[in-house]
Formats: sequence, C-alpha cells, structure tokens
Amino acid sequence: MAWRGLATEFLQVPAVTRTYTAACVLTTAAVQLELLSPFQLYFNPHLVFRKFQVWRLVTNFLFFGPLGFSFFFNMLFVFRYCRMLEEGSFRGRTADFVFMFLFGGVLMTLLGLLGSLFFLGQALTAMLVYVWSRRSPRVRVNFFGLLTFQAPFLPWALMGFSMLLGNSILVDLLGIAVGHIYYFLEDVFPNQPGGKRLLLTPGFLKLLLDTPEEDPNYLPLPEEQPQPPQQ
Repeated sequence: MAWRGLATEFLQVPAVTRTYTAACVLTTAAVQLELLSPFQLYFNPHLVFRKFQVWRLVTNFLFFGPLGFSFFFNMLFVFRYCRMLEEGSFRGRTADFVFMFLFGGVLMTLLGLLGSLFFLGQALTAMLVYVWSRRSPRVRVNFFGLLTFQAPFLPWALMGFSMLLGNSILVDLLGIAVGHIYYFLEDVFPNQPGGKRLLLTPGFLKLLLDTPEEDPNYLPLPEEQPQPPQQ
C-alpha cells in the first residue's frame, strides 16, 4: 500500500519534473548495479561527433555520481526547483519549459567544450535554481535550517555548499551563467524599450506538449450541441 501511495503521489508531479527526475534516478541505479558505466555516459566530443555516440549529449545531464550525500543533495534541488518552476511561472506552458531545458542544454554543451566538463547535470540544476530565484525575488529561503535569505542569494549559497562537498565550482558557475542568459533574454530584454522576445518556442513543441486553447468564439455545429432529454 505504501508503494501504491508513493506511486500515486509521484504521478501527480508535473510531467517534465517527473520525467527528468526519474531519468536521473534510473541512470544512477543502472550505474550502481553495474549495468552501465560512467564511461558510457560522459560527454566526449570526439566520441559524439566521430563515433556518433550521440546519446552522450543527453546522458551527461542524467548522472550525478554514485549514490551518496552529493547525489541526494542534487536530487533534492532538481526535484524541488524544477517542480516549482513547472507549477509556477511555466504552469500550462510545458513546451516553453522543455524549450528552456533544450536552450540551456545546448548552451552548456557548447560552453562546456571550453572547460572540458564531462557531466553537466549539476550545471542544469544551478540553472533551474537561478531562474526560479530571479522570478521569486521576495521569497525567503531557509537553507537546511542554517541560513535564511532572499531567493536571489540561493544559487550562490548552493555553489558554496557544493564547494564544501569538494565539487568544482566551475560547473555551478556555468549553470548560473546560462541561467542568467536565459533570464535576461526571456524576462529582461523583452521589457526594455525596443526589446522583444528572442527565445521563441518552436511550434511543433507547442503542438506536441501544450493543450490546445479553446476558441471563445467557436460555435459548435448543431449535431455537437447537447440535445434536450427526450420525454
């Protein structure tokens, strides 16, 4: 019964958050069970473009290291802030949310080439946290009961904590930088004099992922109208 209740609760999580979190957990479980090796997952331009191992463009965002405190720490932030974005500013805009993932993933991959970064899941987490924090500037965040501060400071606190865990801050800085680029192009520049939206979600994503809006001026055909009950 407990598993059934947990499954029901998980199915109530928005689709993108549910899919990404499940993919990360399953990937880590597969590595832990030695069904996969991290060497099959990491980003390697030579193997991607010369050996056509294109799955590495995706799998490097799914592996956060072996099971341990660092993994659960990252999963907590991925699940929490991905869900809050999807239920908040991206509510009813699944295609736009997926496009943000695609934009961030492509930009991180290109910039990651300069820093020889092999796994970018932590950078994607930092991007999600950064975008949420900039869109929730008045929210006060309790950081593990140790500190309380305004939301815009959260990405930097997360980076500091990651450094204490022995991780490279370069990955977090990459995520923050990409998050700021997205935030500027999506939320700041369009509201400037002469500005406009530059990040336009492709129509096919909207067609696939968004529920079509009903036309308020649509008049149903006579055969589509409800019939009065027969006496």
